[in-house]
Amino acid sequence: MKSILLIGLGRFGKNIAMKLREMNHEVMAVDRNEKRVNEIMPYVTNARIGDSTDEEFLKSLGIRNYDLCFVAIGDCFQDSLETTSLVKELGGKLVVARAASEVQAKFLKRNGADGVVFPEQQIARWAAIRYSSDHVFDYFAMDDDCAIFEVSVPDNWVGKSVGELNIRKRYRINILAIKADERIDMNITSETVLTAEENLLVLGKNKDMQKCFRI
Repeated sequence: MKSILLIGLGRFGKNIAMKLREMNHEVMAVDRNEKRVNEIMPYVTNARIGDSTDEEFLKSLGIRNYDLCFVAIGDCFQDSLETTSLVKELGGKLVVARAASEVQAKFLKRNGADGVVFPEQQIARWAAIRYSSDHVFDYFAMDDDCAIFEVSVPDNWVGKSVGELNIRKRYRINILAIKADERIDMNITSETVLTAEENLLVLGKNKDMQKCFRI
């Protein structure tokens, strides 16, 4: 369990708060909008109404006491930048801020952000890949060149073993697990035979994935 400060309770911040609650973390949520604070109360440990660009207000939160500080402000980049800078100056151990562009990310990092997330870009990329292909069921980018895909077993792989297909050498792709009926089996050997009822969790470079699975 970690102690987390979450600043900004728009749709992105609210969803972070709800997920952190599922993970049993202690969350202090902050926003200047009273309605947003009231709505998030059932999902967090505590919540405060206040201006995160006000240094005295931030000091009252005890920034050094949190393991992680999320700056999830999305409606005003100036406020996000000032908040990020102040949180770091006041002793934020790990400060993660939301950005809408690479330019914003550069400014945030220069002003104290240890990490930056791009919610709009990330979900847009995921949706484009997920729904433009009939046999891709999920997608997670590791970096700009490498990703994990959940894909159906290609027709010409059905009934063949992993060793027989020689997937790693032939396609430069690693099978991490096999998913069937929402159960995940990570015990993959060269003798494992693939079936049409299964999905594969595979890791590789995007260009090799596109070529192999016609994404």
